[in-house]
Amino acid sequence: MQTPSDTRDLPPVFETLVVVGPGLIGSSVLRRAKEYGGLARHVIAVDKDPAVCARVAELGIADEVTDNAAEAAARADCVMLCVPVGVMGPVAATVLPAMKPGAILTEVGSTKVSVIEAISPYLRPDVPYVPAHPMAGTEFSGPDAGFATLFENRWCLLTPLEATPDAAIEAIRTLWQRCGARLRDMTPAHHDRVCAIVSHLPHLLAFTICGTADDLADETRSEVLDFAASGFRDFTRIAASDPTMWRDIFLLNREALLEMLARFMEDAQAMARAIRWGDEAYIVDRIERGRKIRKSLIENQQA
Repeated sequence: MQTPSDTRDLPPVFETLVVVGPGLIGSSVLRRAKEYGGLARHVIAVDKDPAVCARVAELGIADEVTDNAAEAAARADCVMLCVPVGVMGPVAATVLPAMKPGAILTEVGSTKVSVIEAISPYLRPDVPYVPAHPMAGTEFSGPDAGFATLFENRWCLLTPLEATPDAAIEAIRTLWQRCGARLRDMTPAHHDRVCAIVSHLPHLLAFTICGTADDLADETRSEVLDFAASGFRDFTRIAASDPTMWRDIFLLNREALLEMLARFMEDAQAMARAIRWGDEAYIVDRIERGRKIRKSLIENQQA
């Protein structure tokens, strides 16, 4: 894996990289390109919101900032879509007709089957498409939320299509390696099942637990907020995530998410029975398994 210092003097992967949607992920890619080099000689940020464009320009994290996605895409060697998964299709419909032959389209969507289905009607045989998903983030959003080291030692999952040229896949692989990410290839459907359990279900539980606390009687709710322990605080951190983004993820990965939710509910009911009937062995087994998973995450530098 390339380290940050290695990429400064390397030839850029692309001459011109266009990032559509400079939120947490997009602005982190822009910062990486500007601060460490090696990604692109020229970076353009695109957003339809004038306030976002103004803030990106003020931050100085792109060489150009525009609200014209098609015009920017026409000059790009790579267009990276960093928009909510629910609007990937319409945005792709705007940029793909403008892209020059041989330029690469990629995106960072948290769901893959739905995003690929949304983009596929607009694909061109002369514009390779490489779906990707950097498994990195925080509860914050917007151009101020990003930072250049966001992807350091985090997984980026690639789900390339069968017809995608190897050279295009390798270019996107190199881009994410130079961002500091660890790479793994998988099919879109497998990606969605994995993310349903490691990302989407935890967010669903966090939103639900915070909603339950908010629905408590006023005096109890006040005590919940006053005396919240670290476990509840961890849930509130996750629950602070962007509502629009997570609404789209839940709805567009509904089958995999509902499957994992059903399995969790069965396990939760089993734990409830163990608590009700004093099954100490079952309770201890579940706690120990949780501790092992946490230890594994720490050993894999993912915690």
